[in-house]
Amino acid sequence: MAEAKKAKNIKKPKKPKKINNKVYEKELFNLQLELVKLQEWIKHKGLKVVVLFEGRDAAGKGGVIKRINQHLNPRICRVVALPAPTEREQSQWYFQRYVPHLPAAGEMVLLDRSWYNRAGVEKVMGFCTDEEYQEFMRSCPEFERMLVRSGIILIKYWFSVSDEEQERRFQSRLEEPHKRWKLSPMDLESRSRWMEYSKAKDEMFAHTDIKQAPWYVVHSDIKKHARLNCIAHLLSMIPYKDLTPEPIELPHRAADIGYVRPPITDQTFIPEIYP
Repeated sequence: MAEAKKAKNIKKPKKPKKINNKVYEKELFNLQLELVKLQEWIKHKGLKVVVLFEGRDAAGKGGVIKRINQHLNPRICRVVALPAPTEREQSQWYFQRYVPHLPAAGEMVLLDRSWYNRAGVEKVMGFCTDEEYQEFMRSCPEFERMLVRSGIILIKYWFSVSDEEQERRFQSRLEEPHKRWKLSPMDLESRSRWMEYSKAKDEMFAHTDIKQAPWYVVHSDIKKHARLNCIAHLLSMIPYKDLTPEPIELPHRAADIGYVRPPITDQTFIPEIYP
């Protein structure tokens, strides 16, 4: 009886208060403006930046990547989300399919999942042999050290989401037609292997959380908090200066010197369905 009373008296930890929408939009705008400045610095200094986004399904990686990339020049900052490897790629050196996507000078690459597929989904789902998995654990830290020595700035994020919140997001994807594409058969299978994924993540951290390229964990139960925190951290990882150019004055348009344009009826316009 006493134990039952004690159990009732134990207070569950309060969930953090969600950020106000207006405050969120304002902070996001300010951070995205800083990302534009960072982009110009990367281009100016010829930096090579790789940002890895890993985590459980529905952890919010895609939402953060979308906000980072939203106002950036796709020629400087690009997103790489590779599909499942082909039969030919499966016969290659494991890291080979990722190397062509590494940045040149003045570029930033955002990897929506990366070579860590081998330490996560491939390990848990049995898509690789134990020998291949062990070789990855041995070679991955050396591969990343090699990237860093070559001058690449390598930043790795792990998005941590609770079991309850992941389940809520899965249910949301089932209910909302425009989100159903996000729920793959692999996602459904992962629901029944929560503990296996947790063990695989812990083992991955034990081998690859190295000084030259440490893992940074993002609490992502509240998406808006995760977005702001991750972008703010990314900005703090690369010292940059504001290279915003002086205000531009548009030149006057050239005067009409008698050019006659073809009739507008010669052109094919799309139907104007909306006013």
